[in-house]
Amino acid sequence: MTYTPERMDALRLLGDPLADSVVAALFERGEVGKFNTLMRWFAQSGQPLPDDVPEEARAYLEATSVPPSWVDWDQMERARLFFVDNNVHISTALSFASMPACYVVPHIARLLSATHSLAYPSKRMAETGQFTLYLMRPDAFEAGGRFLPAAQKVRLLHASIRHHLRREGRWDEAALGVPICQEDMIGGQMMFSVQVLDALHRMGIHMSQEGAEAYFYAWRVVGAILGIELDAMPADLEQAREFSDRYMARHMGPSEEGVLLTRQLIDLYEEVVPGTLFDPVVAALIRFLIGDTSADWLQVPRSPWDRAVTLAPALLGVLERIEDASPLGAWALDRLGDLTTRFELSSLTRGRVMQYAIPEDLKPAYGVTSTKPRTDPWIPPGLAV
Repeated sequence: MTYTPERMDALRLLGDPLADSVVAALFERGEVGKFNTLMRWFAQSGQPLPDDVPEEARAYLEATSVPPSWVDWDQMERARLFFVDNNVHISTALSFASMPACYVVPHIARLLSATHSLAYPSKRMAETGQFTLYLMRPDAFEAGGRFLPAAQKVRLLHASIRHHLRREGRWDEAALGVPICQEDMIGGQMMFSVQVLDALHRMGIHMSQEGAEAYFYAWRVVGAILGIELDAMPADLEQAREFSDRYMARHMGPSEEGVLLTRQLIDLYEEVVPGTLFDPVVAALIRFLIGDTSADWLQVPRSPWDRAVTLAPALLGVLERIEDASPLGAWALDRLGDLTTRFELSSLTRGRVMQYAIPEDLKPAYGVTSTKPRTDPWIPPGLAV
């Protein structure tokens, strides 16, 4: 598939009809609060639905209760093992490369600003970390697994955001397309898959082609579960690279919302890191992983650590040689990575399970502002064909 400008423009006009219809019905009948209350107790695959779940919601939950029939489970297991082997590096890439990549797309930064409380910047990071851990658990798609119910709720959350932004006239659909459109959903899929792999490569992590392809495949499955049309998604890493490059070139640029979100991200992780001596490492790592141009757009501060973090690939190379040379060393490093990832998530969630609920009103729950979208986005140079 070739992602022409015309094809990508068409994807900007498409949302998620299945989830959108469910959310519209819930709001029309005033059943959102009731549904959210019931869904707090629906957290595991195979768990019986409460008797009084609204009819449309029940049909949706039953229709989306199983993964796509085309899933290659051997490939999914390879993806899980890739995550186990690289979990702390993947968490680093998600936090300090993928999230800033979202912020460097002005309309995505504005949407993110409108869809989670600016007073609690840890919320989105905690939700992302929890979602990824659910995905990479051995029982993710089995009875008792937590991933599919979480994905079902996230899909409805996205639909509710579309509903609110359209109803309240807070989104210039003619200029920006449908909120959380198919193009943006695929763009997000790329930020959490191929751009994570790019960040791992920049950090000097040794990856096999098989492992990288498996990790991308897992996020392709996730995309289908979250409502991305199968024929619109990149089929492999080569197509993913094409889409990712074209998407970022079409949309990336500076914005006030991107600067604010990045500042909150840096502040959040400076709080997580004990003491203050290593606080500048957070900004330095973001700059190292996303590059100076994007970092300048996001006003990531420079520090003496900017040069020091460039030595990270050498240090990680030493650890990987230890891992390759010793089964015990591999076990110890994998265990340390798992503990580090869980500690980070625990710090963000304060030990709580994050709930994915449909907001009944965006303004008090998510801090919607009346900031107008940028009308002068950066125009990138043409891509090499």
